[in-house]
Amino acid sequence: MSLSRSLLPTPRLTQEKSLKTLVENRTIYSLNNCELNIFETYKTTEMVPLKFNDLVVTSMLRGKKVMHLFDEPGFVYLPGETVVVPSNVEMKIDFPEASPNNPTQCLALAIDQAKINETLHFLNERYPKDSDFWKLDHENYFFYNNIELATTISKLIKECMSTSITKDALADLTLQELLIRIIQTQTVKAIDTNTFLNTNSPIVPVVEYIRKNLQGNINLKDLSDKACMSTTSFYRFFKRELGMSPIEFILTEKIKQAKQLLKNPSLQINEVCFQSGFEDCNYFIRLFKKYEGITPKQYQLLYIS
Repeated sequence: MSLSRSLLPTPRLTQEKSLKTLVENRTIYSLNNCELNIFETYKTTEMVPLKFNDLVVTSMLRGKKVMHLFDEPGFVYLPGETVVVPSNVEMKIDFPEASPNNPTQCLALAIDQAKINETLHFLNERYPKDSDFWKLDHENYFFYNNIELATTISKLIKECMSTSITKDALADLTLQELLIRIIQTQTVKAIDTNTFLNTNSPIVPVVEYIRKNLQGNINLKDLSDKACMSTTSFYRFFKRELGMSPIEFILTEKIKQAKQLLKNPSLQINEVCFQSGFEDCNYFIRLFKKYEGITPKQYQLLYIS
């Protein structure tokens, strides 16, 4: 059993007689400010080069790749994961398991740089941050899809494949949303990996407090006090920075704690539940499956050799 959390729809595979190649067969949907590419591979191969002139958001839909980016070691790339690649950066890709019965499928959404600049300028003008700017972090390029990001990518896939005369207008709005979601997701990942550079941000003491008190009763007033803000201002600030409410962030931290505990095969699911700060095991199981795509028990079995 493999751990893959695919939150995105998987378009139908190309019919065999329509395939142009068995390696990275490409279907293109072009819009004014973006281009959606669907790649399919049907045989094992190594170090296939791929490069775009624009920034590209890639998401795995089926199968397994090994991605080589920059000068870093290759990493396994599975459904449920997204990689953001700057313009004119060459990827090299291995397909260790691809076959006619087990093809890989990946989307690559190339976004026009002028649209990115326009969106970032709009965000910095209309929704300025206190001590930073809205910007894409090109050092923070690999992350798991969260529900919000996956929902936005799904909407964009739908618009790109649409035959509606308004699809370009709707896609432009969704592109704005996608860029916001990516920046917010990058911020969450930077906090998770302790690479968040803006150490003066009120987010820092709040996250530290949440992590130290997962088993306790954390309320919005406690968090806003830590940030030295009113509860209303803090709530807006937190959601703008991370793309989720404080309560949603607390739940993701509890799920993360549960995943660490589940790697211990001797722990019962109810023990993991309570040690992660949940009071109701049924609720914990439902929530875990919503976030991870599998039950806590199934997750635990992945780590039993």
